[in-house]
Amino acid sequence: MSKLQISKAGTLSGHQNPIFAVENGPDAHTLFTGGNDKGVVQWNLEKMAFERILYPVQFSVYALHLIAHTPLLAIGTRDGKVNIVHTGTQELASQLQHHQRPVFDIKSFNNKPELILSSEDGTVSIWNTDTFSLLYHFKVAEQTIRTIAISNDEKWVVFGTKDGNVKLYNASDYSFVAALPAHTKPVTSLCFSPDGRHLLTGGRDAQLNVLETTGFSAIKTFTPHLFTVYAIKYHPDLPIFATASRDKSIKIWAADDFRLLRIISFEKGFDSHFLSINDIVWNSYKNQLISVSDDKRAMVWDIGNQQ
Repeated sequence: MSKLQISKAGTLSGHQNPIFAVENGPDAHTLFTGGNDKGVVQWNLEKMAFERILYPVQFSVYALHLIAHTPLLAIGTRDGKVNIVHTGTQELASQLQHHQRPVFDIKSFNNKPELILSSEDGTVSIWNTDTFSLLYHFKVAEQTIRTIAISNDEKWVVFGTKDGNVKLYNASDYSFVAALPAHTKPVTSLCFSPDGRHLLTGGRDAQLNVLETTGFSAIKTFTPHLFTVYAIKYHPDLPIFATASRDKSIKIWAADDFRLLRIISFEKGFDSHFLSINDIVWNSYKNQLISVSDDKRAMVWDIGNQQ
């Protein structure tokens, strides 16, 4: 692969407090962010500008997830509730009330109408996305379940826990399969590779583990950042993935051999974040990477091959 070209396309300013979550909208140029402010913000990437407050909230937003095949955004908050909001009408479609502790991650399936929530209470809950009724709930860990990943074939679901464990479950019936090679500190990010061959896990121990998905054994472990790995996201087309960290940097890696390709940070000369980067997402409008930070800003990055 030729040298990656990276340039900053813009900064989205307006949040008054740290931003914890970023998610794409149903339209390619639409983006949502949430954090310690009293609302989820909608941005327009075409205009690189604030669009509107999508939905007001009373508690910090820890998770945002656009439910598959719908215009509905699931908003997970510190009080344990999840608001389901129509991104067009801004109406509250449902409020999922089950967890008593913060909800940290939300994922949905493409092949069945189910939504998974994970919480600080050590349990997960499964909801029907047609009726928003509670289907199941079960305990995964003694403490927080920070992150969820569903395999591309939707055969597996994995949960990352505060005690450093990665728990593998059958996605069909939520039966427990195995505890996978884990971290010495809390697991903070999980991601399956687009080809389905690898599961990547990141933790507060600043480690990234690569597991092959035939037997889920670790084939590589390395230290991608100085501090917590908060996000791991593969590019939609190029054979690369990005990681984001509390060390204030984004790093771009080769998907085939896990080589470090580029570093986006203030120290490397970029007009970048100066506090922890808490989440990232690839957006399909121009295949840009968006990062959000404790510094109250969202930044938009053009990343591609040299022409």
